[in-house]
Amino acid sequence: MKRNPFVFLFLTLLFSCSTNKDQSSLNDQEEWLSLFNGKDLDGWDIKIAGYALNDNYNETFRVEDGMIRIMYDKYEEFNDAFGHMYYKKPFSYYKLRFDYRFTGEQLKGGASWNVRNSGVMVHSQSAESNEPHQGFPVSVELQLLGGLKEGEERTTANVCTPGTAVEMDGEVNYSHCINSTSKTYYGDQWVHVEMVVLGDESITHIVEGDTVLQFQKPQIGGGFTNLKQEGRDFDNFGIVRDKEKWISMAGTTLKEGYIALQAESHPIDFKNIELLNLCGCMDKKAKNYKPYYVKDRKEECVY
Repeated sequence: MKRNPFVFLFLTLLFSCSTNKDQSSLNDQEEWLSLFNGKDLDGWDIKIAGYALNDNYNETFRVEDGMIRIMYDKYEEFNDAFGHMYYKKPFSYYKLRFDYRFTGEQLKGGASWNVRNSGVMVHSQSAESNEPHQGFPVSVELQLLGGLKEGEERTTANVCTPGTAVEMDGEVNYSHCINSTSKTYYGDQWVHVEMVVLGDESITHIVEGDTVLQFQKPQIGGGFTNLKQEGRDFDNFGIVRDKEKWISMAGTTLKEGYIALQAESHPIDFKNIELLNLCGCMDKKAKNYKPYYVKDRKEECVY
């Protein structure tokens, strides 16, 4: 049978366009990484002040009903057992999203400022680099707070800076905690939070879809890494290895680091912890190009 060359050409172009369109559609899809498998704590390292790496003292961190739960029902008293659970690998440019809720009552011995208080640390030092009795890692904290009394404002998604500082309005701000503009969330309700972390450029906090805080140039140099900051030495909680080394690095911006969930005496639950990596191949000709990447990694391109 004789083929019509025009029909053959049309079908070839149609198939080619369809393939390109399908590939473009695949490239546009956001590839979120779940940091929590819903079953166990695989992929996370635990460091609680005064205890060895990955000693999950009194099952402080546990998994129940598809949630990561920070619980204190096996404790008698807190005794400054500040804890953090670190995801296994560092990130630089990314979006992070999760849901959290406070539950129950604070453990006996916790400080008054730790009632319905927890956080998620980013650009953090690793779990294994913590000094054995270190209470807080050098990091930038997205502070999570719950309302204490109806009618009294207590914002969440604030920024706190253990051993660090941030820039706002063109100036370095050494305040240990800076409030966001969020509403106050009372009771044991779930709250959805997102972060947009752009290396050492900027960090944005978003609560229930509203942007509540933005700052720039996260850097080493606050509290126990800057002896010039009187009254902010955190000597009770900020013991670090190689303190002089940290002090000498004051002003060094933080381009990447680990993500850690905080445990500081009040029970809290986390779920739906997901990350969208914004680093990758930005060459549109590559198979693994993504239009949402903002940081190019040419070495990862696949053709």
